Amino acid sequence: MPFVVGGILLVLVDQGTKLLAMERLQPGKSLALPGHLIYLTLVHNPGAAFGILAHATPLLVLLTCSVLTVVWFNRRKLSRQPLLFKLGITLGLAGAVGNLIDRLRLGYVIDFIDMRFWPVFNVADMSIVAGVFLLFWLLMGWGKGCG
Repeated sequence: MPFVVGGILLVLVDQGTKLLAMERLQPGKSLALPGHLIYLTLVHNPGAAFGILAHATPLLVLLTCSVLTVVWFNRRKLSRQPLLFKLGITLGLAGAVGNLIDRLRLGYVIDFIDMRFWPVFNVADMSIVAGVFLLFWLLMGWGKGCG
């Protein structure tokens, strides 16, 4: 249950930050944060990571819903997995749901975190990357004894 609550909180943080970005940022204009390491730049991303599959919203919605369905039907097996595995799944799914909400509501994903050397991203993207990294780390056997 703590993972469900954590996942819901992560989706709420993602959606809240996107709402703030849409309210306070103008497309095409960047706002530098102190230190000028991170900028806030509103981007409407019609695709997936790095803009791949641009304008393939129905496919991306179908893929996300398929993953959510597979996880739902395997929830009992997943509940017996190590803690870090469940954390990785939670992070990945929460991020996927955050971006799914955007796709269903707007037809594109709101991105706003701009590091200038990387494509603009959002909290959901960070969650997906962290979850996939954690699952990969475990899959490679580097997390033995950590979960």
